[in-house]
Amino acid sequence: MKFGIDRLLAEPELRAPLAGKRIALLAHPASVTENLVHSLDALAECNDIKLSAAFGPQHGLRGDKQDNMIESPDYDDPDLGIPVFSLYGEVRRPTKAMIDSFDVILIDLQDLGCRIYTFITTLRYILEAAAEHGKAVWVLDRPNPAGRPVEGMMLEKGWESFVGAAPMVMRHGLTLGEMGHWFVNYFNLDVDYRVIEMKGWQTEKDGFGWPMDRVWINPSPNAPNLFMARSYAGTVMLEGTTLSEGRGTTRPLELFGAPDIDAKALIAEMHRMAPQWLRGCKLRECWFEPTFHKHVGMLCNGVQIHAEGPFYDHAVFSPWRLQALALKAIRILYPEYQLWRDFPYEYEEGKLAFDVINGGPKLREWIDSSLSTTNDLDAITVPDEKLWEQLIKDYLIY
Repeated sequence: MKFGIDRLLAEPELRAPLAGKRIALLAHPASVTENLVHSLDALAECNDIKLSAAFGPQHGLRGDKQDNMIESPDYDDPDLGIPVFSLYGEVRRPTKAMIDSFDVILIDLQDLGCRIYTFITTLRYILEAAAEHGKAVWVLDRPNPAGRPVEGMMLEKGWESFVGAAPMVMRHGLTLGEMGHWFVNYFNLDVDYRVIEMKGWQTEKDGFGWPMDRVWINPSPNAPNLFMARSYAGTVMLEGTTLSEGRGTTRPLELFGAPDIDAKALIAEMHRMAPQWLRGCKLRECWFEPTFHKHVGMLCNGVQIHAEGPFYDHAVFSPWRLQALALKAIRILYPEYQLWRDFPYEYEEGKLAFDVINGGPKLREWIDSSLSTTNDLDAITVPDEKLWEQLIKDYLIY
């Protein structure tokens, strides 16, 4: 199959509208061709493309920042002599000076199919700035490695943030190119927007969204493999808790734990409460010692989610419900456990990080309530999921 960048490079007719225009590229470490050449370097080799600038999202164009909320500076590319602007530094939205550096911006970002992954918010900000200043935006499309299933609550009004670009569910089921079409319509943007579509992307074969003949490269430092991408719509919620999400280990965002929990008891409680939310994967007790981040240097008892091998069933795997269930089980087993971290997540002051991540307080309130049941959570969530599926059906390209 061909990703958008591969088609743009291989098919001169696709590049023809770019002739004589100043071209910028928004990319990150996973922005590579099928031959593993970084997209910026590959485009620089095209005689009919005039690169005038490059942009990097969170974690940088080439991948220079390990943790969350670590900003990247602007700099000049030493080989190409063009400015590289950071959209996760002094600004999140492109300034007029940045916008003035190009006529068309190509966006080649590997997304994970999750609302909180900040690349989709950066896409929204680019589209809005391009609409304001009369610039064109092209998305060079890539697979959604989490595939088509959707899951989670809709972001609530007033809870928009850098990890909540618009009212959508946590696991959104779209490619970045499709998301761009939805943004253009939802925000009523008058912008020259087009998608260089993938060729041959199949969501129900091989990797259920990820083509297994393509190399996985971390789109962000703690996204090391496909199995993390499958679990991420659930495990990302751990960033708002006191539990380790596995940062500082070799399997971040596939496992979770702490020094003061009994993982065997936790898994048993989860199976007792809602075995239907645990289908399509295997939970395994594990031990780990983070080398940085939460519980650094401390032996943690935890759970690894195996969304792989013979245990994986793409059609029923529910990472968001699984992780919600784990937190609910901890609340039942340890009623006074200090689950919630209180800090300005993505610079949002005065709101609990867990609520910012989830786009509102409803999930936390369900977890903390001694009276709530799994049916109560489904009663809130299922209508949101059905609504989202209806909202996006006209924007599906593949």
